[in-house]
Amino acid sequence: MIESWLTFAAGRTAELWVRTGEHLVLTGLSTAGAILLGVPLGVLASKVRTIRNPLMGTVGIFQTIPSLAMLAILLALTKQIGIVPAIIALTLYALLPIVRNTLTGIEQVPPSSLEAARGLGMTLWQTLILVEVPLALPMIIAGVRTAAVVGVGIATLSAFIGAGGLGEFINRGLALSNTQLILLGAIPAALLALIVDGSIGAFQWAVQRRHGRSPLEAIVRWVVRPAALVLPLIISGIGVYAALASRQENADDVVRIASKSFTEQLILGEIVAQTIEHHTDRTVERRFNLGGTMICHEALIAGEVDIYPEYVGTALTAILQLDGTRSAGDALETVRNTYTERFGCIWFDPLGFENTYVLALRKEVALREQLTTISGLASVSNSMRAGFPSEFMERPDGYPGLRRTYGLSFANVRDLDPALMYQALVSGELDVISAFSTDGRIEAYDLALLKDDRSFFPPYQAALVVREDLIAEMPELGPLLRRLTGMIDTETMQQMNYQVDHHQHSPREVARQFLESMGLVKENG
Repeated sequence: MIESWLTFAAGRTAELWVRTGEHLVLTGLSTAGAILLGVPLGVLASKVRTIRNPLMGTVGIFQTIPSLAMLAILLALTKQIGIVPAIIALTLYALLPIVRNTLTGIEQVPPSSLEAARGLGMTLWQTLILVEVPLALPMIIAGVRTAAVVGVGIATLSAFIGAGGLGEFINRGLALSNTQLILLGAIPAALLALIVDGSIGAFQWAVQRRHGRSPLEAIVRWVVRPAALVLPLIISGIGVYAALASRQENADDVVRIASKSFTEQLILGEIVAQTIEHHTDRTVERRFNLGGTMICHEALIAGEVDIYPEYVGTALTAILQLDGTRSAGDALETVRNTYTERFGCIWFDPLGFENTYVLALRKEVALREQLTTISGLASVSNSMRAGFPSEFMERPDGYPGLRRTYGLSFANVRDLDPALMYQALVSGELDVISAFSTDGRIEAYDLALLKDDRSFFPPYQAALVVREDLIAEMPELGPLLRRLTGMIDTETMQQMNYQVDHHQHSPREVARQFLESMGLVKENG
């Protein structure tokens, strides 16, 4: 298994360096920002006792906010995805250990040292800079060490909002149930944390003041001080260079395509990306695996991305907050007109399939309970365990509305990643899940689907949403993307999803095969 993973990792060395560079940029900038902000705050807390408790309480609050919640809040406040909200979040998380250790370090300065400084006629500032901070330096560095290591770990979550880093691999692995991808992000992140921790620890040892040390120890300490910084700097340099080299020289020539974090979206994103790459001279930037519908939507209207695949019913109910009980044609027309007027975005005609929510059970359960409709499920739901994706748990066209419409009352309802729902259902840990009608695992696991007999779910035709600015800048893009209209039927989408989810083929490979079969790109071209 280890050899297999090493071979897998070796095939992705170039991207691994890029993601490592992005990870180091996130960690380095946030830690540096926390040092610039936290050390003065720690000094201030040590000198002005009236603000100490409120200051430490405020800084401590940041640590109590879950990482994903912090990222989501900052995403909403900054109105952009990517590095800015990620660095702000990481900086806030890094503040507490630095502020606290700075305060503790200065308070532990021996009174005799302060007396000696006053006896030499030093001012308060001179005492602080020449005596207190140097004596507190090992304690301050210990705080920086903690902050940096924690930052390496939390930075993996930044991929949730499109900030890159090693979390990209973890996100993809979770979306595709691919352990090798998860390890490709987790193992380098763990090694990076060890390297950062060891380097800062070595530097901390080298700057500690000790009496009576031997000349050899003094020489070693002087050597370790710069050497302790060399290894992370070398890794940073290579990684940052790789990350910068991967960026496009001219952002005006880049088409940025986004996707949500499940298989079908990754495949559709690749189909669009490869179509544009093959037929135009524009460079495509893939900003896949974003956290959910609202993150993709906000990124689109903020100009952070240009295109992403969306579903009519999702836009109608989750984004526009409109009633979903309308015909497919009316729903599409409503969404199309509202997006143009309100957001300056164009809805293309559907791609040819509809991916609606369906409630799925194991066939033996459906037969035992004689269930064929969601209405029938209501009478036995209080003895069943259900599992739904987090987004489905909150959306008006998800569980809240479904529960009201059908009177459902499950014994237990769990939030689960879409990739894990099917496994939990098949293994018997759950009785009901909200599946996706185009998911190939429905047929593979021989699941029973319940009829939406009260027509609760709106129509969910898949289509591309594109910024009007991009079409104005690239008039040839409209006809090109319209070639995808009606090209993907439900069975084809199910098969593509199944190739990725079950056979572990990459979304890029599956998308390429589809485009070649449709004659939209040349084979090996």
